[in-house]
Order: sequence, then structure tokens, then C-alpha cells
Amino acid sequence: MMLDPKVSVKALPLEDRPRERLYHVGATELSLQELLSILLGRGSKDGGVLLLSYRLIERYGDIVSLGRAELDELTKTPGIGFARACRIVAAFEIGKRFTRVSETRGTPIRGPGEVARLFMDEMRHYDREHFKAALLNTKNQILRIVTVSIGSLNASIVHPREIFKPAISASAASIILVHNHPTGDPSPSKEDVEFTRRFAKCGDLMGIQLLDHIIIGSGRYRSLKESGVF
Repeated sequence: MMLDPKVSVKALPLEDRPRERLYHVGATELSLQELLSILLGRGSKDGGVLLLSYRLIERYGDIVSLGRAELDELTKTPGIGFARACRIVAAFEIGKRFTRVSETRGTPIRGPGEVARLFMDEMRHYDREHFKAALLNTKNQILRIVTVSIGSLNASIVHPREIFKPAISASAASIILVHNHPTGDPSPSKEDVEFTRRFAKCGDLMGIQLLDHIIIGSGRYRSLKESGVF
């Protein structure tokens, strides 16, 4: 339900306050405004917490647009400073990670399409290159996903040891590399090809197989394994 943004939370009957409703009826029954009010915690000099939540909904329209908003963009909403913007971004990132891990836990990865589906929605919107590694067990089930590096508009600097260290710690049997191209074109660069081949050779020596290297573009992906790169 949408609460009057001009009303203070403390002015509401106890049973209608967002935190009390979450406790009694569960988070799934709360409106986006109520959930944001709990996340933000309190109001500011620009208004109460219900008003701040209402402004976010009014500005972005829906949860998808809000979840894609960048930190600097969020702070342009009156009453949403750096700290509150950080909370919002962090909350959505936790949700993304929970969804990704819960969807893959216990399910073997069967091909590059499945990997691309897991990362596409998140990574195709990045304005810089993000390099990630999915660490798998002997049954091709994902043990852990690590962010190895965040680079510039067209490059991310990665060294194999930065990937093998967490892989060894997790007792991974194999690895799938994933990175995005902010240009939207998933075609591998010369550096992508050289790194992939070098990493595959290192994996052979370490006993940790490189299963694939997926490049994410805008609604498209490229499997370097299927492309015959290694």
C-alpha cells in the first residue's frame, strides 16, 4: 500500500508502521515504499522517510529502473545523500547475488548459454569492464563467483594468479571466466584471446581446467571455447 508521503512514520498507528508490518505479515506483503522506508531508516532535513521513499518511486517509476540507477544518479533525488544512495545500491547488489547463487546452487552448468543467462542482465549495463570468475566443482556446479577486477571503458587488467588464488582456496576443479564489453560488442579482442590461451595453459599446469571464457555484450555473448580460441 502507498502511504501518505507527508505523514511521519511515528504518526502512524503502530500496526501500520513498515517495520511492524514486516514483522507481523512478512516482507513479501510490503509495498516498495515501505521496504525503501525500512532500508533508508529515517528521514532527513528534506523530509520524512516516507517522503524520501515516495520521491524515489516517483523519480524511477519501478523497481527495475531504481535497481539500475547509479550511485551519483541516486544522490540527485532530494534527501538521498551519499550514505543513503550506498545503502540502496548495496541492497540491490545483495539481491542480484542471492538470485544468481540460488538459481545455480546444485545445478550443473551445461553450456555457455546458461552462463550468459546468469550474468547477462547484470553485466550488460556496466559502463566499465568487469572481470569475473565462476569456480566450479567436479560436477560443474558453481561453488563461488568472484569479481577479479574492474577496469576502464575498454579494458580490465587481470593476472592469472588473481583468479587461481580463490580457486585453490575453494578447491575448485574448473573455472569459467566472464567479462563484459561496455561497447555492447562481444567480439574478443587480441588481448582477450592471448589472455585466455595463457590462462588455459596455466590451468593445465595447476590441474584446474578452464571450461570457457564468456564475453557479455548488449543482449549478446561470445563463447571463446565455441569459437575455437583454446
